[in-house]
Amino acid sequence: MENSRYRWSTIILEIVAVLIALVFLVPFYFLVSNSLKKYADILLDSAALPNPWTFDNFTRAWEIMKFPASFMNSFLITVTSIIGLAIICSMCAYRMVRHPSKYNNILFMVFVAAMVIPFQSIMIPLMKVAATFGLTNSIWGLWVCYMGFGSSLTIFLYHGFVKSIPVEIEESATVDGCSPYGVFWRIVFPLLKPMTATIIILNSLWIWNDFLLPNLMLGEANRTIPLSTYSFFGQYTKQWDLALAGLVMGVLPILVFFLTLQRHIIEGITAGSVKG
Repeated sequence: MENSRYRWSTIILEIVAVLIALVFLVPFYFLVSNSLKKYADILLDSAALPNPWTFDNFTRAWEIMKFPASFMNSFLITVTSIIGLAIICSMCAYRMVRHPSKYNNILFMVFVAAMVIPFQSIMIPLMKVAATFGLTNSIWGLWVCYMGFGSSLTIFLYHGFVKSIPVEIEESATVDGCSPYGVFWRIVFPLLKPMTATIIILNSLWIWNDFLLPNLMLGEANRTIPLSTYSFFGQYTKQWDLALAGLVMGVLPILVFFLTLQRHIIEGITAGSVKG
């Protein structure tokens, strides 16, 4: 009888989970279906299926957005930022864990505290500092900002994961003649793979879809995909048909990337939550 109740309760929970998942998929339905409609059809009934289907929106959005250039800017900024964050922050977290000291503990607490500071509160001072050092209107300047804003969470996640790695492995490598850098790059960093995958996914989603910081830092010539999509919204006109097509093209690469690596998120966070 208990097994029967358990099975029924499991079925009910699964049905509820499926219904919740469908609710979260509704925005994607509106996005894709309306990107295949003419502007008048979107205003007439945005919930209806496209009839007839039209791909002219994608062709026009591709040209107006200068999609290849915008894509390369977004790709370059995202890839270089996550590589820099993974390398620098993993080394920083490893040093803090393996060489605990008063200063390292204070520094770690500073990084953790920085996670709760909203970007809007430092937005104006940031722009003044960036302008002073000539970091505005350049991809390099935006990269520096992403390195700063992404370091706190990345170090925090790596810090927890490094604790789960047995120190005896590193001691054995040292006895065998491995240098400190060799221990990290040959032994420790490969063991950080699950957390590195998690960090790559989280930072990629954030940087690829970010609008506010690129809008402040970049000029017209270095527009990312979110900035190019925003060009369809003016003071008096909103080109929903082209904007939705642009959003589909912009979301598709990062969505495929996320679905490919998303299994590592739970694996990395679970492994990092247990101290070895």
